[in-house]
Amino acid sequence: MRKSITFIIALALIAMIGFAVFQAFQKQKNETTGVEIGNKAPDFELQVADGEIIKLSDLEGKKVLVNFWASWCEPCLEEMPEIQELYDTKSDDIEILAVNMTVTEKNLQTAKDFIKEQGFTFPVLLDVTNKTSSNYEVLNLPVSYFIDSKGIIRDRYPGAMSLEYMKEMLEKMD
Repeated sequence: MRKSITFIIALALIAMIGFAVFQAFQKQKNETTGVEIGNKAPDFELQVADGEIIKLSDLEGKKVLVNFWASWCEPCLEEMPEIQELYDTKSDDIEILAVNMTVTEKNLQTAKDFIKEQGFTFPVLLDVTNKTSSNYEVLNLPVSYFIDSKGIIRDRYPGAMSLEYMKEMLEKMD
């Protein structure tokens, strides 16, 4: 009888440990960071042209559009007015972070002058080390990531986007 009780207790302990390990694995699996759709977006901290620092993780709880671009990129320039219009009409629903690939510009001042000339009112971040662009595997411009309020990547769009597409993606995200 005593052996049966000891066996049942040991079996219950093994089951509880197995369940705890399974739960930990599932949690880790659900929080995988990377640039694939469904992964947690890699965090970054970049400076805005005016000196302010923005950290992606500080925006958790909000929908975010991260757009990688450069001033010499024609498709980037074509979509910027669309991004500005989205910001003008939907800034209560989404944060827009336009990440300038500053290392590809002639120099930092060229990027800052361009930003000032265009009069963008959404945050334009400067990736002066190329670290963020590299972490997001940016090979061609423009490329955009739609990140939901939980920090999960819901879409990656290579190329210039239309305003309609941006609004459609915004509606799909939680």
